[in-house]
Amino acid sequence: MADEYCSDCKRATEVVFDHSAGDTMCSECGLVLESHSIDETSEWRTFANESGDNDPVRVGGPINPFFTDGGLSTFISNPNGVTSDFLSSSLGRWRNRGANPDRSLILAFRTIATMSDRLGLVATIKYRANEIYQKVEGKKSSRGRNQDVILAACLFIACRQEDKPRSLKEICSVADGVTTKELSRENEKIVKRLELERSQLHVVDLMRRFCSHLGLKNQAVKAAQEAVLKSEEFYIRRSPLSIAATVIYIIMLLSDDKQPLRDVSIATEVKEATIRKSYKDLYPHISKIIPSWYAKEEDLKNLSSP
Repeated sequence: MADEYCSDCKRATEVVFDHSAGDTMCSECGLVLESHSIDETSEWRTFANESGDNDPVRVGGPINPFFTDGGLSTFISNPNGVTSDFLSSSLGRWRNRGANPDRSLILAFRTIATMSDRLGLVATIKYRANEIYQKVEGKKSSRGRNQDVILAACLFIACRQEDKPRSLKEICSVADGVTTKELSRENEKIVKRLELERSQLHVVDLMRRFCSHLGLKNQAVKAAQEAVLKSEEFYIRRSPLSIAATVIYIIMLLSDDKQPLRDVSIATEVKEATIRKSYKDLYPHISKIIPSWYAKEEDLKNLSSP
């Protein structure tokens, strides 16, 4: 117990510390003087054979279910318990080189984490990609192949399974030296080898994210989504991503918040020249694609012809 001033008793009184709740309470009236305190005392014991210079950590690292040892690595030290000088030597590195059997998994998970962070993906997608890669490794089907392509494909599949799809170009933009053609092929191989459910990437799933990058209002986003779905009824010789970018560009031309074509190209990662060509193909169908509640016929006629 210690003496502190209690604002309720109006005097210095003895206080009691509740370790379970972290509260400091007055022993006279029970008033909580300080709540949720952090106990900074040590949580370990020091033994005679331990070095007094070292500051032991409070807890160990988190257990990772993807690793055979839970992610806890083993290091070989000298009999006297001193490890710093020994582990820094070449002999220590040589003896500990094979200590962790999951070294390849650790490197792969780091790469997946880096790609996920660059795309701003949530942790659940990262963990799903790790799980898919571990299954690929379990089938011994990744030997002799480009690991960057495999990891990118695992992340691409994980995004779809978590209903947060990303386009091939987006995944390739954070994967070193991986092309969309290589990624598409590897995706098919993994889906077939692991017998995963084939989920088609629908471009309408990407529309809201593209529109949010451009700061479009909800009404414009809804019109763009409806227009993309309506465009599927017509035979247009363009990729779904190109059509999506062109529809967004048309919606912006019809709105008050007009933005240059360059901004649409950056947000959708579709070249400006491609959007112009797609606009030429979409123009004959604009009156049937754009929702009537969003734009009148007069507004559509005012659009510049290709």
